[in-house]
Parts: sequence; structure tokens; C-alpha cells
Amino acid sequence: MALSESAIEELLNAIDAGDGTDLIRDLVRWLVQELIEAEAAAAIGADRYERTGERLTHRNGHRPRVWSTKAGDLQLGIPKFRKGSFFPEILEPCRRIDQALYAVVMEAYVNGVSTRAVDDLVVALGIDTGISKSEVSRICAGLDERVEAFRNRTLGHIEFPYV
Repeated sequence: MALSESAIEELLNAIDAGDGTDLIRDLVRWLVQELIEAEAAAAIGADRYERTGERLTHRNGHRPRVWSTKAGDLQLGIPKFRKGSFFPEILEPCRRIDQALYAVVMEAYVNGVSTRAVDDLVVALGIDTGISKSEVSRICAGLDERVEAFRNRTLGHIEFPYV
């Protein structure tokens, strides 16, 4: 897996310009994309444009996916297959934000912050694409279930001297 000369020149120019944040984001995006492509090749049984008898299916383009990381939002391409489906192990399906941001969203919900204001808060934390109102509601529905389970727990197993 070698870099082309133009890719090496771009990296060297980014280093010379001192643009460290974008360089890290680009390197992480490139690395993750290469891991996804290698996993897809293993699932198919052949690399791109390779003809083998072990090939199970063919590629059929890519679908875009935004992956939010601490380095920022990464635009990735998930390979599509003609037969069957593929989702890389490195990404978790239907999970846009990590647990720290879940905690921030839940804390804002508990403190009465509106879903639109939560979106602004998430953008301020560095997730460029923000978070939808429906995703905030879905996250908070899980919190409601936990609160309801806590409220309806039994207290008969412990004796309380004062009530």
C-alpha cells in the first residue's frame, strides 16, 4: 500500500504550511478508508480490478458516510457490493457520536435545554454536522427508560428507619 507521488507532495505541503489539524484529519481519514477498502477486498475475495476464481461478488461504487471523531468529521466511502451487503467492522452501524457526546446530550436534556440548542452545543463541541432533533429524542428516550426503571424499583429488600 504505497502512496502516490501526488499524495506525498500534498502531505509535505501540509506539513510545511503548519496546518496540523487538517493534516491529522486527512491522515486519519486516509488510514480508515484504506482499512475499509482492505476489509472489503477480503470480503469479496479479490482486490479492485483483480480477476480471481475465488471472487464472490463485484464492487458497485461507494456510499458516503460521515464518521465523527475527535479529529473532526471524516467523509468516508463505504463500498457497495452487487450481491450481499457490507459494513466495515471499524465503524459501528447507526452510531454517529461517541459516548462522551451522548453524556453531553443527556445532561443538556436533564437541564431542560431544547433540542435545537443541543444541536448548537454539539456543533460548538466540534462535530461539524451537528445532531438532528430526532437523534436527540432517541438518545433521551433511553435516558427516560433508565429513570423510569429507577423510579419503579422495589425498596422492600432494605429496611429504612425513616420515610
